[in-house]
Amino acid sequence: MPRILAIDYGLKRTGIAVTDNLQIIATALTTVPTSELMAFLKKYTTEEQVEAFVLGLPTSLQGGDTDATPHVRGFAHALQKEFSEIPLHWIDERFTSKLALDAMIRSGSSKKDRREKGNIDKISATIILQSFMESQGI
Repeated sequence: MPRILAIDYGLKRTGIAVTDNLQIIATALTTVPTSELMAFLKKYTTEEQVEAFVLGLPTSLQGGDTDATPHVRGFAHALQKEFSEIPLHWIDERFTSKLALDAMIRSGSSKKDRREKGNIDKISATIILQSFMESQGI
């Protein structure tokens, strides 16, 4: 069964999470410099079958766009153009960074690990993927 891949897009770096082959478990995969993101996705999709992309949409507390929203929408456009055969789903990513930090604290991560922004990004991607899976009843 193909995987579902979630993306927590950032201007500098992007967190990536994927499901297992049975689409039961969401797992943090990696953090990629955003400038290398498309190349990473091309390589990954040649090695693994991907059923869908899930992209976190940054929204304000009121539900409107943030400063980051246009950048994410621009990336989504490029993603759909490059991978037109793979569906793209959106998930509201409000609070994912805070939830990721809280999860790291609860799991006993060191302060050094919590200061590493890449760790927060890939855990945020995992939270985005888990939210999608729950919304789909997976």
